[in-house]
Formats: sequence, C-alpha cells, structure tokens
Amino acid sequence: MDRQQVAEWVAAYERVWRTPGTETLGSIFTESARYLQEPYAEPVLGLADIAEMWEAERDGPAEIFELTSKIVAVDGDTAVVRAEVSYGPPTLQDFRDLWIIRFAEDGRCYAFEEWPFAPRKPATAEADGG
Repeated sequence: MDRQQVAEWVAAYERVWRTPGTETLGSIFTESARYLQEPYAEPVLGLADIAEMWEAERDGPAEIFELTSKIVAVDGDTAVVRAEVSYGPPTLQDFRDLWIIRFAEDGRCYAFEEWPFAPRKPATAEADGG
C-alpha cells in the first residue's frame, strides 16, 4: 500500500458508511475481516458481524457528520490514520481516532483497529477514579 491507496480506502470507508444498507461493505473489508472498535474490546469478526455492528452504531446513512483524516504512516500492508469526526446536529459529538488498518493484497482491509477519544472524557483509569 502507498499513501494514495490508503487515502482512497479512507474515502471509500466514508462513502460506504454513508450508503444505505451494508451490501457495499465487501468492497472495503475482506469476508473474514477483524474489526476492533477500541483497544480492549472484543473484536467483531467477519463481514456479516461487521455489517450488523455498523447498522447498530450509525444513525443511518443520512446521519450528519464531517470526517477529516491524515495519514500518519504506511509500512507495507499497514497504515495508521488520524481521523477526526464531528457529528451533529442533532447529536453533537466529536471524536479523534487513530486507525490501524491492515490490508490484503487486493486493497481491502482484513484487520481494522480504532483508538477513539472524545473531548472531556477520561483517558486514564486514574482520571476516571479507577
């Protein structure tokens, strides 16, 4: 993978997120893809389960949000992307994510991991009183 291919994949990710249904997920994820929504979560395994998770997580393809991204690094089949997502209205929420994306030879993702952070949320156990 190179930076241009990663940028095209990120654009496709947003396009698929905004598309009704989940039939186009196979254009960006392999059939047996692994999707980790946060570092310590159980991974979502396989295209069917990723599709179910997407439908549960989004308010629908018409939800209002803006996604900006910057490719941090590309090394072989692995890319790191910094993504910022601002939702709203009616929901007003911002996230800053790091995405770790592993690509199959055909350019689809076989392993996706995101590290989401929201403003004013504790980032450590100590800050959370834990």
